[in-house]
Amino acid sequence: MTKNKKLHGLQLSRRVALAAVAVSAAALFTFAAPAPSFAEDKSIKVGIMAGEEEDIWRVVTSEAAKKGLKIETVVFNDYTQPNEALERGEIDANAFQHQPYLDNQIKQHGYHITRVGYTGVWPIGLYTKKYKSVAEIPEGAVIGVPNDPSNEGRALRVLQNEGLIKLKDGTGILATVADVTDNPKKIEIKELDAGIVGRSIDDLDAGVVNTDWALKSGLSPAERIAQEPTADNPYRNFIAVKDDTKDADWVKTLVSSYQNDTVKAEFDKVYKGTGLSAY
Repeated sequence: MTKNKKLHGLQLSRRVALAAVAVSAAALFTFAAPAPSFAEDKSIKVGIMAGEEEDIWRVVTSEAAKKGLKIETVVFNDYTQPNEALERGEIDANAFQHQPYLDNQIKQHGYHITRVGYTGVWPIGLYTKKYKSVAEIPEGAVIGVPNDPSNEGRALRVLQNEGLIKLKDGTGILATVADVTDNPKKIEIKELDAGIVGRSIDDLDAGVVNTDWALKSGLSPAERIAQEPTADNPYRNFIAVKDDTKDADWVKTLVSSYQNDTVKAEFDKVYKGTGLSAY
């Protein structure tokens, strides 16, 4: 073999050896250092209301942990606080409201908050401890309704559906007592904080109470003599985030951690049919 052929053979062997080393190194990198998942180190804070929702979100938190997302729940007792906290960046998401409420909050405060996934719906109802039916409600009866804009309109529609009052034609979901055009039984409509109506039921002839507050007030389905329809209900609750994070991967994980059979089973157990899954 000539000197040149020997040199060529040596160079070729060296190239093959280097290529083998490169392939081995790549394989070692691929199998020894897999890319971390997006949520491996991701922790978020979610604002919820005190009470039954704490039980639901313990299960949601567990489901999220399986997917690499750590959730810390921040519990509130006032409906105005979770959106304020979200807007200020003190929490990353909240889950407590329906669209009419958020729309009104955005109109009032200019929040940059959007819906990303439905949770449940709690049909609002007319409760009483004095009468067995709407027909028994007497002339001059005092009926309590929530005084916040979205829920007051919702409550007045329940009364209208039952023929107790009539609202001005074209009145939207933010109706108020001022929009009542007909009140044949001369009912006194008493505007109260949403959390107070149910607790004041002994002092009222009846009250339109949000289902979550009815549970907290110890009211039973047997004391509910009317209820809004559930079909096409605009008052489905949802998870909300800031506008600029709605497309983030962790948001999709958060929603899927709520919208599953495991959480639904806990939801049904906690609310005993008074609330319905809305996704």
